Amino acid sequence: MRRSSPGSLRRAFQPWNDPNAKPLIEFRGVTKRFGSVTAVSEVSLSLYRREFFALLGPSGCGKTTLMRMLAGFEQPDAGEILLDGVDITAVPPHLRPVNMMFQSYALFPHLSVADNIAYGLKREGLPRAEIARRVAEMLALVKLDGLGKRRPDQLSGGQRQRVALARALAKRPKLLLLDEPMAALDRKLREATQFELMDLQSELGTTFMVVTHDQDEAMTMADRMAVMDHGGLVQIGPPDVIYEAPVNRYVAEFVGDINVLEGKVVAVEGDLVRIETALAGMVELDEEAPALSIGAAVLVGLRPEKIDLSHDEPAQSFNKVAGEIWDIGYLGDVTMIQVMVGGDSGRLIKVALTNRTRRAARPFAWEDRVWLSWDIEAGLVLPR
Repeated sequence: MRRSSPGSLRRAFQPWNDPNAKPLIEFRGVTKRFGSVTAVSEVSLSLYRREFFALLGPSGCGKTTLMRMLAGFEQPDAGEILLDGVDITAVPPHLRPVNMMFQSYALFPHLSVADNIAYGLKREGLPRAEIARRVAEMLALVKLDGLGKRRPDQLSGGQRQRVALARALAKRPKLLLLDEPMAALDRKLREATQFELMDLQSELGTTFMVVTHDQDEAMTMADRMAVMDHGGLVQIGPPDVIYEAPVNRYVAEFVGDINVLEGKVVAVEGDLVRIETALAGMVELDEEAPALSIGAAVLVGLRPEKIDLSHDEPAQSFNKVAGEIWDIGYLGDVTMIQVMVGGDSGRLIKVALTNRTRRAARPFAWEDRVWLSWDIEAGLVLPR
């Protein structure tokens, strides 16, 4: 029998769109201050059973503080936190059905892998046979069979991370919190581990919340993610929605690369919007139900991978601009090209080209005169 992929389960998983779905976790107007600094400001947020949720934002935005309040390591100054409908705001950490995997892994160096995993179970007073069974189960789950007698210093970084994950999952928490879980791993191991973590979460059915500043990590793993800034939630949604329909310039620039052009609305005809820009002339965009008025100052966002590059002028009347190649960065899978538009007083626009062939000669070179163009559905309107 063919095994179903985790993706088939994730594709149909959207409890946040179900009005009858009850959240597992609820933040209700939660605020946390450290002296005169407000780290988290009136945050209201719901997480659902089996959800893989990511908190994304720069250092100091409040994401770790929000996680620590959920774990019970910090107390909010206002608001409440509910788990399964029960207020846990004042419940101490060790009495919450929540576990946390720390960025440093926090393994005991003098204990074996098996004893590290068993540590929390022993503190709970579980029978020896049950502890042994769960440790064996966890070792198999994280693919560390046969390594139970080793010490942490005898493992690779990726293996130590798996031990920390197994220890956090051994107590079977309702919610697992992961604080920058991939920070210590190299790129290839990090990318592989992301998919392993997704498969593991799907298999266990445990709700995961991950805190990260790495947008690729959040977008790869999360069913939904929240972008934070200055202690507040700026946008919440599935990764593709946040990437393709950011609510403002901050989200658009934080999640992925984007070129931003300033302009004014000159026409609105149904879903078609025309915007006059100083840098790229007339721009046409297809915006679903645009709430825009003639003369409104707006920003036009263009993702680098949605821009075409050519030596010859495109036939289209709008959505094109001439420039000169300023710099080229070969990244293997893509080539990032920076094009100077508007002459010496202009600015650089990024274009990402997929490297589809292995040909040695590249079609574009430094100082080439080129044309940039894009489809009406490629750009998006951002509020100023």
